[in-house]
Amino acid sequence: MPDIDERSTALRPTRQRRAITDALFVATDFQSAQEIHESLRGAGEKVGLATVYRTLQAMAEAGEVDVRHNPAGETTYRRCSDSHHHHLVCRGCGRTEEVTGPAVEAWAHAVAEQFGFVDVHHTVELVGLCAACAAAGR
Repeated sequence: MPDIDERSTALRPTRQRRAITDALFVATDFQSAQEIHESLRGAGEKVGLATVYRTLQAMAEAGEVDVRHNPAGETTYRRCSDSHHHHLVCRGCGRTEEVTGPAVEAWAHAVAEQFGFVDVHHTVELVGLCAACAAAGR
């Protein structure tokens, strides 16, 4: 894990970070670092792939982006709502919906308390088929 100084540097409002943030803002779905890098290059932005990876990692650690792994195991990123949520993901087309789960939150809190854990974080991802993919027989 980077120390505070490295994290602060990665989250400074540099031109590159603004470009990455803008690319995430206009994206409608989760994207890999390579996809973000390609879209930036296509838009004429000079941002190195290593900078994209480093910035996305810092943004994920700061809770500014959500992270999920696609079926191929590749890490993907998307700007999501500010509130705590989970994802419902279509395994056919990759469509992702943000969902809340009060029962999951209560369960996570109860399990943590039962075992004496504090400051617990969790991620829940439900995977299935959206109606369109199910109808298409994917």
